[in-house]
Amino acid sequence: MGDVAQRVDVVVVGLGVGGEEVAGKLAEAGLTVVGIESNLVGGECPYWGCIPSKMMIRGANALEEARRVAKLAGSATVHPDWTPIAKRIREEATDDWDDTVAVERFVGKGGRFVRGYAALTGPNTVAVGDEEFEATRGIVLATGAAPVAPPIEGLAGTPYWTNREAIEVEQLPVSLVVLGGGAIGVELAQVFARFGVRVTVVEAADHLLPFDEPEAADLVRAALEADGVTVRTGMHATRVLYTEADGFAVEIGGGAGSVTGDRLLVATGRRGRLADLGLETIGLDASARAIETDERMRAADGIWAVGDVAGHGAFTHMAMYEAGIAIRDILGQEGPPADYRAVPRVTFTDPEVGTVGLTEAEARDRGMNVRVGQTDLTTSSRGWIHKEGNAGLIKLIADGDLLVGATSVGPMGGEVLSMLTLAVHARVPLPQLRSMIYAYPTFHRAVEDALRNLG
Repeated sequence: MGDVAQRVDVVVVGLGVGGEEVAGKLAEAGLTVVGIESNLVGGECPYWGCIPSKMMIRGANALEEARRVAKLAGSATVHPDWTPIAKRIREEATDDWDDTVAVERFVGKGGRFVRGYAALTGPNTVAVGDEEFEATRGIVLATGAAPVAPPIEGLAGTPYWTNREAIEVEQLPVSLVVLGGGAIGVELAQVFARFGVRVTVVEAADHLLPFDEPEAADLVRAALEADGVTVRTGMHATRVLYTEADGFAVEIGGGAGSVTGDRLLVATGRRGRLADLGLETIGLDASARAIETDERMRAADGIWAVGDVAGHGAFTHMAMYEAGIAIRDILGQEGPPADYRAVPRVTFTDPEVGTVGLTEAEARDRGMNVRVGQTDLTTSSRGWIHKEGNAGLIKLIADGDLLVGATSVGPMGGEVLSMLTLAVHARVPLPQLRSMIYAYPTFHRAVEDALRNLG
């Protein structure tokens, strides 16, 4: 470490989507900004998350649409080929996992980039390698999250996959076991199954997508099983065996036997990267699951945290939202504070599952005056016209005359969610939602039917 700390306005630790946004915008505003990243600038989303996974999903869904032709418009022959998917991920999404363009983008805005692992050394100082920086305006922590492997006997030391290895794969395995039936697990399970991989999903909760409505989970399970996926819910993996010759065997508790696969994907959750950040030097708990922040994303005097480490959802859109709040606060600009009542999330299975706000169970747990309205997408106008692949539903959760949560499942579930997100966020009264004109025939028109069914 150098003898004299270099004085700058802002140090941003972690240049994933949130950190890169903060660092770039502050540099453009004329501040002297140092951005520090130990991995790839841009973070999980462009290299191992949102973008490449949706390229995989697009290919898998195209295969399934072709298979539906026979029931809609004639005949089609489908020959799955993973090569174009792997090529597109390397060439269009990740530059073969090279962040040169992203680094140049940040530097071009006036920032200084440093590659390495950073740690706080005091209230306004950060060390990386043999350099130390003193931040006169503030420090922003945006180190993202990493996959968490459960403490299952025999798992450590085996060549199991996380989402990263699954995204980077060039040669598909014959069979795959997926531990975890959350969004990442079910999305990748469906993709690989549609490309001919024999897939088994093991989820400890009673239903897939345990944080979503059970009705949505039932539709996703039915879709996965129609794709040939074996789904085992309410079951805990107790032991993992691996040999290079035989692959993986995952033993299930309660005498439920075992499942086997050439590869094992562990998708049981993620946790913010807080370890070794030096949080104790500023009075924060380094063992916490997340960094607690106020409505301006402040974690301490002169310290901001955004994205996964702030614990409000490991979503790209959350990181960008919180980045905007932190940017305004650092620049002394006016703007709305953080508001997490209407956080949207989409699981990009076929059918898509979009959720915003509270689920029915969460609303009841809060003692709200819960009213539920639901409709089946297959009987709605657009759903009936769509025919093959039209499974879906709209479920609305109201507290009195205000919508507090909603789920949209269907061919465009994530897109239909947009109007429901606005309704929850803006506290649009139910009578006003009922008085709207809903275009016909659209998927979102099913929202009108669900409103009629509110009990």
